[in-house]
Amino acid sequence: MPLYEDGEGLQVLFTRRSDALPQHKGQIAFPGGGQHAADLDHLATALRESEEEVGLRPGDVEIVGELDDTVTVTSNFVVAPFVGFIPYPYSFRVNPAEIVELIPLPLSLLSDPSRFKEERWDRESAKVTVYFYMIDSHVIWGLTARILKQFLEAVPPTGRTAS
Repeated sequence: MPLYEDGEGLQVLFTRRSDALPQHKGQIAFPGGGQHAADLDHLATALRESEEEVGLRPGDVEIVGELDDTVTVTSNFVVAPFVGFIPYPYSFRVNPAEIVELIPLPLSLLSDPSRFKEERWDRESAKVTVYFYMIDSHVIWGLTARILKQFLEAVPPTGRTAS
């Protein structure tokens, strides 16, 4: 989960995945992907994938935390999310085979309860809760929304204090 300060507040950087990818086509996501045998750990995977997808050099990321592992409902992938600050402005190099758009969104909008909803879906004989964040024409849902929700619950927005 790349974060940066741009003078207007904290921004969260999302990507829109290419429709040519085998899974999660066209969805809004964080940079990241599957572990390779050469990756030393999950952090190495996250940093390598972020560089491959958007050109974010590992040395330019200040890791500030790790969120709980999260499992995708549709494809059963286990995702180990990390949170890191990146410099602003940044010269991204988007890999068009994987990413079609970079989507920076203000943390203040993502924290607005009116932008959030949840639904209960039937999935393989069980009910699952699916989260959604709606910002303008962008709908963040599924795994990315679960990771975002976990982050927002752990880090209160500026101006609020945890009780």
